[in-house]
Amino acid sequence: MTGLELTIPAPCDWINSNHRLHWAEKARRTSAWRAAAYAAAAQVPRRQRAFTTPVHIVCTVHKTRGGRFDVANLSPTSKACIDGLVDAGVIPDDSNDWLIGPDMRAGDKVEQACVVVTVKVA
Repeated sequence: MTGLELTIPAPCDWINSNHRLHWAEKARRTSAWRAAAYAAAAQVPRRQRAFTTPVHIVCTVHKTRGGRFDVANLSPTSKACIDGLVDAGVIPDDSNDWLIGPDMRAGDKVEQACVVVTVKVA
């Protein structure tokens, strides 16, 4: 297997490094993003989504508004998504032994906010 691309629709607001959320709200958002990533990966047959070698992941963030934003501030969102991919068996672990990245990219303005996760063999 050489690659996989998953679109994860935004289940809630973003988890932003600059926000100082109450721990319970941060946990709720983290859980929602993790579950959304798991659900997106679970729709792909297991043999087409299970990587057995290290991978490189790129997370492209698509927002519903135009304008500037610092995509690196959304790394907690991508972390929750990657944890969901681990839960779904896409990669065995998100340690440095298995994962290069995630590299964060700003995407286009879209009608439905989402994160597109591209997984490729490293």
